[in-house]
Amino acid sequence: MEVHLNGFSWKLFLLCYLFLECLSQDFGQQTQFICTSVPKDMDICSATLQNSVPGEDLKTTVMQLRETVLQQKETIMNQKETIRELTSKLTRCESQSGTDSGDSRGGGRRKESGTKNTMGDVSRGPSDTLTQLSQTLQSLKQRLENLEQFSRNNNSVQANSLKDLLQTKIDDLEKQVLSRVNTLEEGKTGLRNETEQRGRVESTLTSLHQRITDLEKGLKDNRPLDKFQLTFPLRTNYMYAKVKKSLPEMYAFSVCMWLKSSASPGVGTPFSYAVPGQANELVLIEWGNNPMELLINDKVAKLPFLINDGKWHHICVTWTTRDGVWEAFQDGVSRGTGENLAPYHPIKPQGVLILGQEQDTLGGGFDATQAFVGDLANFNIWDRKLSMGEIYNLATCSSKAQVGNVFSWLETSIDIYGGTSKWTFEACRQLN
Repeated sequence: MEVHLNGFSWKLFLLCYLFLECLSQDFGQQTQFICTSVPKDMDICSATLQNSVPGEDLKTTVMQLRETVLQQKETIMNQKETIRELTSKLTRCESQSGTDSGDSRGGGRRKESGTKNTMGDVSRGPSDTLTQLSQTLQSLKQRLENLEQFSRNNNSVQANSLKDLLQTKIDDLEKQVLSRVNTLEEGKTGLRNETEQRGRVESTLTSLHQRITDLEKGLKDNRPLDKFQLTFPLRTNYMYAKVKKSLPEMYAFSVCMWLKSSASPGVGTPFSYAVPGQANELVLIEWGNNPMELLINDKVAKLPFLINDGKWHHICVTWTTRDGVWEAFQDGVSRGTGENLAPYHPIKPQGVLILGQEQDTLGGGFDATQAFVGDLANFNIWDRKLSMGEIYNLATCSSKAQVGNVFSWLETSIDIYGGTSKWTFEACRQLN
């Protein structure tokens, strides 16, 4: 193409070229444009519209391009304003991080623990905290009385000295609880002070539980292996006992145990059995304001138990895979029956049996809000349905009472974790 530029401005030529290049990109790869010379005094747009490109389409395209440029300019201005606001907020946060670094480190530890509730994460008001602390102190006192009785019977100097030390610590804790009550009544507490004080008290309680547990371990050789109970004093996600062996495949079962609890709402999960692919293969749970429930393969039956009165109760649940028939016994008496609970589904083998916690995953995934709080003893499992007479013998601590043929209650059959403690079983001793 021969282009004559005599008498015309190079600047005008370049503007024409660039303008048509932009238009060629919008019209696609197949469109071609021819750049022609324009007289110096003629309007560029008018001269362009006189060419072969349709005038209306070109005018529309120019207007769209102008509108797009204006919109982009407005967007850029808005983004600049947003960046300025975020920068200002970031500067303020950085200036405060130095003064609040101690609080941030203290608060971050609980967030790092995961989504599951721990003892410190359980949401509870001041009255709930005081109630739980009072129950814990009462449990500690009871265990110390047992230690004191043992030391009197055995004239143990070491047990006496430890008992005196632990009694002193309990007295100090009672003073802290009393101080907390007085402070609440005066209305002078803040959220941060409440959290810090609760953390200190719970830390002391945990340490105290551990020392009592150590003392009790030193005395366990003086009692039979089956005459013991497990104590879960706090609603946490780390106190539990694990049965060392799995269950076999079962087409029927009977599960019996002694329980004592005053927890509210709900005593929690006395036991849970999970298998690969099914966390709720066999679970006994009382959670929140719901009645106690028996879960088999995630199917639910509501049980008519009332046991959170702080007294020992013997409970048994029987089930057969044929028609899913179940029956619930409390203190040797049938309280209710039903059917169609996971019918023709055998209890699967190769699972994990946990006492005191509900499993969301195989052997773990514990939630503090579902933890059992109280005492548990004489947990036995059979692979058949027990008769009413057999259950009555268990509930009355008869010498004819049988032990489970699938799992029998022995200290050597379980491992305990998180400060769960053992002590001599009380219920049958009180009955006899």
